[in-house]
Amino acid sequence: MESFSMSVFSFASVAPYLLSFIAFLVFLEQISYLKRKRLIPGPAFVFPFIGNAVSLVRDPTKFWDLQSALAKSSDLGISANYIVGRFIVFIRSTDLSHKVFANVRPDAFHLVGHPFGKKLFGEHNLIYTMGQEHKDIRRRIAPNFTPKALAAYTSLQQVIILKHLMAWETLAFKASPAPISLRLLCRDMNLDTSQTVFVGPYLSQEARDRFNHDYNFFNVGLMKLPIDLPGFAFREARLAVARLIKTLAGCTEESKAKMEAGEEARCLIDFWMQEMLREIAAATDSGEPSPPQLTNAEIGGHLFDFLFAAQDASTSSLLWAVTLLDSHPNVLAKVREEVAGIWSPESDTMITAEQLREMRYTEAVAREVVRIRAPATMVPHIAGEDFQLTESYTIPKGTIVFPSVFESSFQGFPEPEKFEPERFMENRQEDRFYKKNYLAFGAGAHQCVGQRYAINHLVLFIAMFTTLLDFKRHRTDGCDDLSYVPTICPKDDCKVYLFRSGGLVAAAVMLKKLMAGGGIQ
Repeated sequence: MESFSMSVFSFASVAPYLLSFIAFLVFLEQISYLKRKRLIPGPAFVFPFIGNAVSLVRDPTKFWDLQSALAKSSDLGISANYIVGRFIVFIRSTDLSHKVFANVRPDAFHLVGHPFGKKLFGEHNLIYTMGQEHKDIRRRIAPNFTPKALAAYTSLQQVIILKHLMAWETLAFKASPAPISLRLLCRDMNLDTSQTVFVGPYLSQEARDRFNHDYNFFNVGLMKLPIDLPGFAFREARLAVARLIKTLAGCTEESKAKMEAGEEARCLIDFWMQEMLREIAAATDSGEPSPPQLTNAEIGGHLFDFLFAAQDASTSSLLWAVTLLDSHPNVLAKVREEVAGIWSPESDTMITAEQLREMRYTEAVAREVVRIRAPATMVPHIAGEDFQLTESYTIPKGTIVFPSVFESSFQGFPEPEKFEPERFMENRQEDRFYKKNYLAFGAGAHQCVGQRYAINHLVLFIAMFTTLLDFKRHRTDGCDDLSYVPTICPKDDCKVYLFRSGGLVAAAVMLKKLMAGGGIQ
């Protein structure tokens, strides 16, 4: 009893000092935040240590809408906040966003892709490279997106899209009269497409199942607090990424062996390995030392970067394409008319690369979808050093900076809130006149290397979805509001009613013939 009393007495005696110390730390944290914030808009007080992380995780849409409103209220077009010990700056101004994109270097800004991305993606991911190293990697990646390579991917993309559209129609029939949600269906279709296009022949069904399981861990962890401890979603995501990269590294090794044996390239990693082997052979023939090459693990990391970019951003764009076409029947009618004049499922052939290029209005629709609903709304960077952003404000070292490509899409363009694909047609060329505001694919040295592939995928989906299915949106109040998951999608996950058309039946017959004839693997 005496020992217990002494313990209580001891705690009571130190408690005031402990509380005073904590209060002092909180005070210092507030002073540090206000010193960094200076006069730019932002909360006058932030919660100790965690800042506004809880509100960000609980309702990211509301959080970023508030940051945007604060930035809009300022002549500078920026606002501030504080998340888990990190000071952040949100940038609404297009010109200031370009200033960040143009200054990605060790002594300015470091692209991070996610506020805690290095822990998730690894230190050697493509988005973290700079200078000559970054240029060398992009040079080696470029052959993966040549017209020849893109044409090879086109048939692979269509086979996956068609298979999934057929499955969606069956699912919708069984669910009738209730609608079905497209978000997870689109995500699964895109994951299937990415796996097939990037490393298709080298993933068994068992490996694909494991891949899908791990990718889901990664996706969930992106939206959780960055607590890297057992049992937390962030830790599960980090470990899942390591397993995914290991799988992709194994695919790289298999592809290299097949390309060395002279086999024909069938997917993205094959084109990459072909170019790498060609570079080594050229050096050998000229008597020069072989240039340094990436390891299989490093290539696996870059493949994961491609997959992440193609997966979630593309899912967002497909969902918004369905939503916007449903709410703009005149645009939908023009798309169907154009596609019908170029391709028909009764032709027993897939859409060719040449036919895809002829679908100019459908491509304009795709580009307008990406403009008005930029999937990756922000591109996080970290300030490596103090950086003078404007004459009156210097971003402190260590700040996480969020240039908003979403906000830029609503600046410059005439009637930017209006969904109007014609703005991207040859007679208006708004994509050229307002190029600086069209930042959905980034800008500067880190501009998306696969943007042509992304647009092709969206055009193919729009062409096939609108031709092979009849559809109607299940509309409720707020169904088209933005939801971050982590890219943006309709709040109701894009619920629709789907109906079979004669085109889908013809396409199913075409697919069966092609597979039976060996035209499709």
